[in-house]
Amino acid sequence: MGDQPKNVISIRDFDRDGLLDILDKARMMEEQPRPELLRGYLLGNMFIEPSTRTRLSFASAMARLGGDVLDFGDPARSSLKKGESLADTIRIFAGYCDVMAIRHPWEGVARHGAQIAGIPVINAGDGSNQHPTQTFLDLYTIKKTCGRLDGLEIGFIGDLRYSRTVHSLAEALSRFDGSLCFISPEALKAPDYLLDELDEKGTDYEQFDRPDDVLPRLDVLYCTRIQEERFADRLEYEEVKNCYRIQKELLEVCGVKKTLKIMHPLPRVDELSTDIDATGHAVYFEQAKNGIPVRQALLAMALGKI
Repeated sequence: MGDQPKNVISIRDFDRDGLLDILDKARMMEEQPRPELLRGYLLGNMFIEPSTRTRLSFASAMARLGGDVLDFGDPARSSLKKGESLADTIRIFAGYCDVMAIRHPWEGVARHGAQIAGIPVINAGDGSNQHPTQTFLDLYTIKKTCGRLDGLEIGFIGDLRYSRTVHSLAEALSRFDGSLCFISPEALKAPDYLLDELDEKGTDYEQFDRPDDVLPRLDVLYCTRIQEERFADRLEYEEVKNCYRIQKELLEVCGVKKTLKIMHPLPRVDELSTDIDATGHAVYFEQAKNGIPVRQALLAMALGKI
């Protein structure tokens, strides 16, 4: 018998054992396909913010488990355009499906949705706050490619201020033994609340403004795009948009470990050169593909089937 249905809203809702349990379930999904597990169930994909990987991998995960998908479609063609409240829209949409994945540019929408939907809700990204399903696939990728989650030195580079993927993953990694390195210009430093949480948990971390000093130490480098859509001030974005570019020559000059794994939640713009794609360092396309077994596990858990 499965567990009770469960929302997936924030990585903070999972302790170390809870994280590892989801990763074990994802591995089971990858190794032992279960094409009938969610037959008769309907996933509602409610994406009020652009998405490719998250939206499509949710749909793929549901279909591979035998379920169906109801896509919310273009918000501009919904009753939101007529002035319907977001809360009413969520309640209506929830009445047509069994589980919902919600992405919205406002922080806290997923948790509010979980309180009013009456069905399990999975946070597919809320503003610059949390992106828990991305975090699970990131952890899954690290564990698969490095063989472990403990004892690693992991660097984050780029937009550490607005990147919800960085915030969620750093919080998750604080449950494991290792150290974190944050590499960014001053304007895009990791937010104080995140650093305060890491301090409270006794997590080792350092902050840098140049990658050269730290790259040779790293087991994993997690790159992020400078997110133009998060900036209220266009001039502020222009000042930092090209602050870093990770390319093969830089890795060679710095003398990085042969085992260094480079991750990126994608999409990329100019911050990660395509000349890394064919190297053994690149795992970002595998990382994106790992979204399928991970989201299969989360959907099945949310519906109480595993």
